[in-house]
Amino acid sequence: MIDGTVILEYLVNIIIAGGILIVGIWLSGKAAAYVTEQAAASPQIDATLGRFFGSLTRYAVLAIVVIAVLDRFGVETTSLVALLGAAGLAVGLALQGTLSHLAAGVMLILFRPLKVGDYVDVAGHSGTVREVGLFMTELATVDNVQIVVPNGDIWDGPIVNYSAHSDRRVDLVFGVSYDSDLKRAEEVLQAVIEADARIKHSPAEPFVAVTNLGDSSVDFTIRVWCDTSDYWALKFHLMRDVKERFDAAGVAIPFPTTTIVNSAA
Repeated sequence: MIDGTVILEYLVNIIIAGGILIVGIWLSGKAAAYVTEQAAASPQIDATLGRFFGSLTRYAVLAIVVIAVLDRFGVETTSLVALLGAAGLAVGLALQGTLSHLAAGVMLILFRPLKVGDYVDVAGHSGTVREVGLFMTELATVDNVQIVVPNGDIWDGPIVNYSAHSDRRVDLVFGVSYDSDLKRAEEVLQAVIEADARIKHSPAEPFVAVTNLGDSSVDFTIRVWCDTSDYWALKFHLMRDVKERFDAAGVAIPFPTTTIVNSAA
């Protein structure tokens, strides 16, 4: 015959365990929402990372709740925790490559060396960042080809971000013939610079100077600053404008030449 006391004790444990489970599920949801909200309120933490931390908090609370429920029924939780730890270690070793990408994704989102919309050069690939995920980062090339790069490859190598700063410097070299009037050539270059409103005088004034005496040309270097968004348009415009103004001013851009001397003559 079943002892009524034992039945009562089991019923009490079931009720308490059910209460722990219900409260634990409710608490895990509240904790996850709180962590997600706090992460969203911080400008240093990306929304993706905030949701990840929220989910991590939820499952951590649920794991504690399950252990507490099992403990109410006399299950030896110490062995269970040790078993779960060993299983976690085995899974971690099996997925160490994937987990390294996850860790790199967290670092990329937390420290933000790149963000959506930036044009970057990472892991041997160049493109505009479309998405920074926890495991992979999506790039789009200039001809709109998708490139998906594992985050571990990005974090382990140099990250060249062409969009990180609001200003960029345009460097161009123009060669003129040795017969050309160098002063006139410099005046043309200065006029081109002064005529373009996209060229800025900060963080440095425009630079124009002879920087090299080449085999067949005298080389002028110009260095000007502009907004990063204007970089390519300005660079292409300067090359065309200088060529047209050199032609109008009679400043020649020479072709490379080779002089052959006949020593037998």
